[in-house]
Amino acid sequence: MNKTDYGGIEVSAEKLLVALERDGARQPQREFTNTPSDHAVLCRYLLRAGRTVRVCLESTGVYGLDLALALSGHPGLQVRGANPRAVRHFATALMPRSKTDPLDAEVLREFAQRMPFQPWRAPSPAALALQALARRLAALTELQKQEKNRVHAARVSETTPAAVLRDLQRSLRSQCRALARLTREALQLIAQDPELQLRFQLVLSTPGIAETSAVQILAELAVLSPNLQVRQWVAHAGLDPRQYSSGSSVHKKTRIRKTGNRHLRRGLYMPALVAVRHDPPVRAFYQHLLERGKLKMQALVAVIRKLLHALYGMFKSRQPFDGSKLYRLPEETCVLQPGFSTTEAA
Repeated sequence: MNKTDYGGIEVSAEKLLVALERDGARQPQREFTNTPSDHAVLCRYLLRAGRTVRVCLESTGVYGLDLALALSGHPGLQVRGANPRAVRHFATALMPRSKTDPLDAEVLREFAQRMPFQPWRAPSPAALALQALARRLAALTELQKQEKNRVHAARVSETTPAAVLRDLQRSLRSQCRALARLTREALQLIAQDPELQLRFQLVLSTPGIAETSAVQILAELAVLSPNLQVRQWVAHAGLDPRQYSSGSSVHKKTRIRKTGNRHLRRGLYMPALVAVRHDPPVRAFYQHLLERGKLKMQALVAVIRKLLHALYGMFKSRQPFDGSKLYRLPEETCVLQPGFSTTEAA
């Protein structure tokens, strides 16, 4: 009979601290270096014949990604990347007197044992590479915006030395070349993977989404487990509403949580603005919400959530965007604005 053990791994840039409970008995904590060679040693330490080990670590960034990939490659190991906020609240409930790496490893082991366990499924290498490219593109775009502001400020002031202005312009040109190069790399990566290419074309069929936004959105959606439901997509993006009420006197405004994937929210924001202005079904849905008394930002967030629902349905059905499924227009308004087509909006 297959039995289950539980482990927690505290991850840092240089080391891994492992707390393990085997057959109901806590083992002395072990320390490993955060390197590929020690990842293999750690897997051998955790594996035992006839036993399944459920391992929990925080999903805090790239330091634990290679470890999670190594762990998920073994049938006897199940890995979960836990939300850091959930782990923190769980640790608070345990009322520890201190916070140290050994205590954090024990908290993660307890979390794996007591909380509902949802095994992490490794995305494809192409999806992981696309996500890395897209996030670098987003970071470079932000840097480019800052550098453009510096160039503008430098030109306004007569006290700016010519050498400083030349250096800023050189930096800006370098960032533009890097953006063009990485965009080509991302598009080539998508073209080489049939599934990514199909999804990319589906994303492009959505009003308001052009090539740059499509790369950003697809990169964040491609790494998600195919077993997730659309409500889980919404929660992952941090777009699910958070209600706060207590008794008869405390009723705060309902807001979105914003604790999910900020890259996905950012990727959907500008397409939603464009779709609200130019796509008839999306605009009608937006106006309908305003007429019901919603604020403009509340209505826009609802549009973003609708677009995410639409993408989920498109990926499942493998059909392009259909505005009538998002919001059905009255017959007299089912006419596109002069000179506008949904193809142009995409």
